[in-house]
Amino acid sequence: MPSAARRPLIIGSGIAGLYVALRARELGLRPTLVTKSRLEESATRYAQGGIAAAIGPDDSPARHLDDTLRAGAGLVDRAAARQLTSDAPARIADLVRYGVPFDTVDGQIALGREGAHSTARILHAGGDATGLQIEEALKRRALDAGVDARERTVLRALRPDGKDGVVAVLSHADGGESEVMDERPVVLATGGAGSLYRQSSNPSISTGEGVAIAFRAGALVSDMEFIQFHPTAFYREGAPHFLITEAMRGEGAVLRNDAGERFLVGQHRDAELAPRDVVARAIDREIHRSGHPCVYLDATAIPRDRLFARFPSITTFLAAYGLDPSRDPIPVTPVAHYMVGGVTTDLEGRTTLRHLYACGEAAATGVHGANRLASNSLLEGLVFGEHVARQLVHPVPRAPPDPGRVVEIPLRPGAGRSDPPPEVEAVPDLLWEEVGIVRTADGLRDALSGFEAILRELEPARSDELAGPEANAALTAAFIARSALARTESRGAHYRSDWPKSRTEWVKHIGLRLESKPRARP
Repeated sequence: MPSAARRPLIIGSGIAGLYVALRARELGLRPTLVTKSRLEESATRYAQGGIAAAIGPDDSPARHLDDTLRAGAGLVDRAAARQLTSDAPARIADLVRYGVPFDTVDGQIALGREGAHSTARILHAGGDATGLQIEEALKRRALDAGVDARERTVLRALRPDGKDGVVAVLSHADGGESEVMDERPVVLATGGAGSLYRQSSNPSISTGEGVAIAFRAGALVSDMEFIQFHPTAFYREGAPHFLITEAMRGEGAVLRNDAGERFLVGQHRDAELAPRDVVARAIDREIHRSGHPCVYLDATAIPRDRLFARFPSITTFLAAYGLDPSRDPIPVTPVAHYMVGGVTTDLEGRTTLRHLYACGEAAATGVHGANRLASNSLLEGLVFGEHVARQLVHPVPRAPPDPGRVVEIPLRPGAGRSDPPPEVEAVPDLLWEEVGIVRTADGLRDALSGFEAILRELEPARSDELAGPEANAALTAAFIARSALARTESRGAHYRSDWPKSRTEWVKHIGLRLESKPRARP
């Protein structure tokens, strides 16, 4: 194997990036892992609910597959979902080997239940600190294995290397000279874009930059209209949108409106354990109907000792606001949570650009369809990360097939402003109001027009100049709005009040590709 191929560059330090780096090191490679914040800062760290795997005595990968297909609203790639669910037990064994301390009962791994799962199959660690425990274990093992890790290092661009591949351009997060890496495989594990929204459960670093940068290099992206909204984040004016895990509903908590009524009963056979898109829309409707700013999660039926032992992070957080969930209802509201789409890949993590791979939330494999099944996200990073690591060792060039519809998008030279215009501050509001839980054609057009106006100011004036983070954020926001406008139906996490039903002609994915003709120079 050529020396360059033995030194893959991995961008991102969540579960996908850390796992690929660790496995690549175990397989004899010398990976470099870069992250734009601290090594441990990622969306993985804040994942409370757990990780899904069919390891229980009354469960099976086939049953897990059925639940994944059902939640995905007719758009799940069956081969990807089969790979996810069949590989899950082996990847859980990897985490145990790496020292993740999963919670146990009588010596057996404890399993919880979440929405749209037909049985209890959610592993958790530290109660509701699963992501934190996984992140810390993988970080520790990666560093112990000798993975070269560079913190506060930002991916600025991907450029053609003359051999149908790419080279990465990096810089320090605080600025300074750019560094062009030598030719090597690049793995995008840059996470999602939830923090672009006004209300989000994601850390501030989740801005979708990896997707925008890959698109600029010519990679196909897809499924960007499907942004999943988590139904239950803590609501209080001025307080953080702290996630209240779905696992609490799995333990018996129910949702009530400000009058104390359970409003999901009768709307779906599984009530509070319906798929996330159903629950999020029901809460959104109830908030708009009542004029009250939130609904309430009632966990008072859960025994107090069970509640505090199972959800220590949540109960500690609530105590800081004077709430005891064994006695007090928890005010909650939906927030942007997960980017289903991303850089288009096949089941091995290969993108449409040679030597560029993607995995985790930054990738679009089709495994989630139109709506991700709860606790399949951490699993996705592991399962597809394993296949990426193997490809790095034994690469087989191949590109993923095009989606059912591909839209070519031009990137025209802009004013090249280095200081973001005031309109940039409107991106979170535009996304939340017009590209949120409920969408319309007029609202989507207004949002897209706003994002494109920002891009005209921020896009580089020359093709050899680097786009800044604000331009990449506006571009990713435009992807979401453009795809949502194109999909004239409602399906899964994408809901159009002007097209409220699913349509058979839309059982296909929407891809976005950079217009093939070169940018005009000024």
